[in-house]
Amino acid sequence: MDGPPQASITLRELFRARNEALELELLTTGISLEGSITNPDLSKPGLALSGYTARFPENCPQVFGKTEMSYLATLDTIEARDRLEALFAHRVPAVFVTRGQEVPDSFLKVATSAGVPVFRTGLVTADFFRACKPYLEDVLAPATTVHGSLADVYGIGLLFTGPSGIGKSECVLSLVQRGHRLVADDLVLVSRRGNDVLMGKAHELQNFHMEIRGIGIVDIASMFGTRATRQRKRVEIIVDLQVWDDAREYDRTGFDREFTSILGVEIPRLIIPINPGKNLTVISEVIAMNQLLAYGGVDVPTRFADGLRRAMNPRDSLIEDYE
Repeated sequence: MDGPPQASITLRELFRARNEALELELLTTGISLEGSITNPDLSKPGLALSGYTARFPENCPQVFGKTEMSYLATLDTIEARDRLEALFAHRVPAVFVTRGQEVPDSFLKVATSAGVPVFRTGLVTADFFRACKPYLEDVLAPATTVHGSLADVYGIGLLFTGPSGIGKSECVLSLVQRGHRLVADDLVLVSRRGNDVLMGKAHELQNFHMEIRGIGIVDIASMFGTRATRQRKRVEIIVDLQVWDDAREYDRTGFDREFTSILGVEIPRLIIPINPGKNLTVISEVIAMNQLLAYGGVDVPTRFADGLRRAMNPRDSLIEDYE
């Protein structure tokens, strides 16, 4: 589940997908748009336009706002060309000029010579950042796929895993029937946001369908309404369903916590042994409610253990109360 290839998006794909939303206009001609963006961090050239490029961020799309274009206008033609050539000598996948500003032919000539496409947008700089950066963060986020089912239970994202036929889909279907929400079944697309957040969603072709053995494909949105589904949800706990093994010791206190790494993020993993009569739906709800308590600062196993210790050592309890 770890080690995915680096995500990328070509300029052509970006232009096709966000042309209208970003009000993009391609100003350069004869430059391939097959170059890729791999870094979602949009950057403004800043000091690089003054000639200082030692700390220039590589592989970042550059945004020229009113300040940058006004500064270039104060330079003579040769000096402006030299500054742009020095900037484009670094790996710049594309340039975006905001506010619908006029772009001098000399600017476009230098960009064309360096093979850097130049786009113009009618959006002001701040709005362009707000519209473009989240999209790039979404498509370029480290991602992987997980075989399992993801559900939103009381606002907690439970990712059910386990061998095929163990009952993952049936468990989620039962949760949906009780008012909880399906995110993805069978194949979960997981992406990392920032350093420690995992977001899960379904493949676009799944469209909230589930496979129930003995019945076939069912449409959850049509059966239970759109309120029974959710487009994406943070993955917070892995519920690993396993066939009961008499020879294995299972956690009975909550102290022996396990974790699984997905995309470098450690996620709590609960192993739930399956045997006849076990109510997975209620157990799943308890898992979610227990996590809500933990978010509120309530550590149930520790609190229970402290209560036992106090009961067995009343003198220590009196001393602590006095202190």
